[in-house]
Amino acid sequence: MLLLRIVLTGLLLFPAALRLPAQEEKTFIIHQSIQARPSADSSFLALKDAYGKAMEKGDMTAAALHLRQMGQFCYHLGHYPQALDYHLQAGKLFKQQGKEMLLAENLNDIGTLYYYNRQPSLAREQYNEAFNIYNKAQQKNGIAFTYGKIGHLYEKQQLYDSAFYYQRLALDQYHQIDNHTGMAKIYENLGSIHEDQEQYDSATLYFREALALNQQNGDSIACLEIYNNLGDVFRKTGRYQEGLQQTRNALALALRVNEQYQICSAYRDIAKSYNLMGNNDSAYHYLELSRYHLLQIYSQENGRQVALLQTMYDIEKKNNEIAGLRNTRNIIGAIVIVGVLLVIMAMLIISRQRLKIHNAALAEFNLKQELELRSKELSTHTLHIIQKNQLLEELHQKLDDMVKEDRRDQKKQLKQLQSQINQNFNHDQHWDEFRGIFEQVHQSFFDKLREYCENLTANDLRLVALLKMNLASGDIATLLGISMDSLRVVRYRLRKKLNLPQGESLSVFIQSL
Repeated sequence: MLLLRIVLTGLLLFPAALRLPAQEEKTFIIHQSIQARPSADSSFLALKDAYGKAMEKGDMTAAALHLRQMGQFCYHLGHYPQALDYHLQAGKLFKQQGKEMLLAENLNDIGTLYYYNRQPSLAREQYNEAFNIYNKAQQKNGIAFTYGKIGHLYEKQQLYDSAFYYQRLALDQYHQIDNHTGMAKIYENLGSIHEDQEQYDSATLYFREALALNQQNGDSIACLEIYNNLGDVFRKTGRYQEGLQQTRNALALALRVNEQYQICSAYRDIAKSYNLMGNNDSAYHYLELSRYHLLQIYSQENGRQVALLQTMYDIEKKNNEIAGLRNTRNIIGAIVIVGVLLVIMAMLIISRQRLKIHNAALAEFNLKQELELRSKELSTHTLHIIQKNQLLEELHQKLDDMVKEDRRDQKKQLKQLQSQINQNFNHDQHWDEFRGIFEQVHQSFFDKLREYCENLTANDLRLVALLKMNLASGDIATLLGISMDSLRVVRYRLRKKLNLPQGESLSVFIQSL
């Protein structure tokens, strides 16, 4: 029973290392489940087509709005650099068209992206610019929203006095215009700050205020977040039954609106509650339900990510071809005006240009094929190592059982076999081949990593590469030939070498490189 409790506790705590900070994670999960639900390729293509039509009509405001939507789409799928590029393009058009309110909204979006890219000073600059626009127009709703953004930024930097100050400024603005939705969000933010400071009574008070307003507004999604917050607070204060009830409320809402991320999170939190109450059978049951939903979500998200990346690649390729054709037509038109002789010269130039385009396209196709082949080789190579280590683990266990039988005639030979197996768990040749293929697929990745830390060991680089591939923790432990407890220690040491602040996800940091 004690062993089961230890295993469950480890499984329940481990996902926290892969998550965003508490409040940030909940908001991010809600956004992903709502915004990323449609087919990634069709939705993004529709936005791209709408943007192209707006540009053809000369409707720059509509074009900017579509660019902003494309940026939001990339943000919700975790493609922050591309999202930032679209938002910056939208901002230029909004400014050119004098659309101050739209510009301010877009500036707040850019500030959020800078925050996720770990550039808080740039995030604050965007928020300040947005605030100045809203303040000049005396747009109280925008002022309040931006105050809330600034307060949230200070909270994540653990500057709680400043965080309280700006959240209360936001609350005052929302009170003046009687905006219950905004007030509910600020109450939730204040509760989160108190929770961070372990002031659980105050946190509970603000969360209940937020819940009451969200229930009046009929905002089921917002209520989900509050139920989760209350469940966390009650578990932290030892009120497990109350926490379990709040989490069940969240689960019921999540099932009703089919929010897969929230369903997964609720099952995991229920498992935590049962584990803390010593009911490990129930804890294991709900943990398995959470794991099942998490695997389903990852499968769907991976498909969306691949589809979006392919769509963005196809769009970029199409744009380059269109730009090339436009340049060709301009050259032909100029040559026709000059005269017949220059037309002949132009035909020769066009012929050579087409040959270059064809050769470039062929080279690009070959490069893409080689990249796909290397990706398959990487996956196959990784699977081979996993299967080899799993087989060796099974043989090692069987031999260990035989050794424990204490038969003298075979004990010495069995120990020799165990030693040989141990020597094969981390064969350097396999890892050298793996690294060679990995660096071809993820070019310059290790160079970017060394900008953060130059004294990484070979074992550190192996762990980072496996995390970059989004492998499950169990598979990583198998590949490295270590236990899950040892894996957690290795991850902790790697975080210290990279100087990651408390609360920042190691996996998210590695994926952002």
